[in-house]
Amino acid sequence: MRIDILTLFPGMFSGPFSDSILKRAVEKGLVEIHLHNIRDYSLDKHKRVDDYPFGGGAGMVMMIEPVHRAIEALKSQRNYDLVIYTSPDGERFNQKLANRFSTFNNILILCGHYKGVDERIREHLIDMEISIGDYVLTGGELAAAVIADAVVRLVPGVLNDETSALSDSFQDNLLSPPVYTRPADYKGWKVPDILLTGHEAKIKEWRYEQALERTRQRRPELLQGSSEGEN
Repeated sequence: MRIDILTLFPGMFSGPFSDSILKRAVEKGLVEIHLHNIRDYSLDKHKRVDDYPFGGGAGMVMMIEPVHRAIEALKSQRNYDLVIYTSPDGERFNQKLANRFSTFNNILILCGHYKGVDERIREHLIDMEISIGDYVLTGGELAAAVIADAVVRLVPGVLNDETSALSDSFQDNLLSPPVYTRPADYKGWKVPDILLTGHEAKIKEWRYEQALERTRQRRPELLQGSSEGEN
């Protein structure tokens, strides 16, 4: 899998992409992540990429020309399964989308900034707009990093134990059950007895019941429309 990210601030990715699972995925050759500075595609001598909005109003708007030049340059080198724009009014990112995106070969992500991008970019150059929540960030870089992290960990071979991702929260519209490790008794705080029995079937049943109850208590909307939610 290859992920290309168009951004005005590539330095913002140095932390998320230089440690942990994403770093190992790149080092293993399982994933390629390439950052592209949109300013490199500006024809302005000062590398300007923003301007005042037509009609007036506060804030600046990302210009169409450098973004278009950047996207066209990358598209001339490969075919993209999806071109994403990170936007607060996009489709809410979730595990289902992460699973879908992990099956793609090439993804291009455009990070918004300032007051947003020229609307013509959204109309003509973008396949899908994605939001990671109902709030506004300084720019789309953090959202792009979240999307990349959620997707990359699902690529086969990235996790040492590939079955781990199957038990993540939201995979079955359920939150994950509680987990424990050694010691079994810490200052009187004990691990549930069932987890110490070694009875795989009963432990699996217990975990499902715990996941279901936790979801009912904390995120009941996840159960709406499911067989559990209809009971």
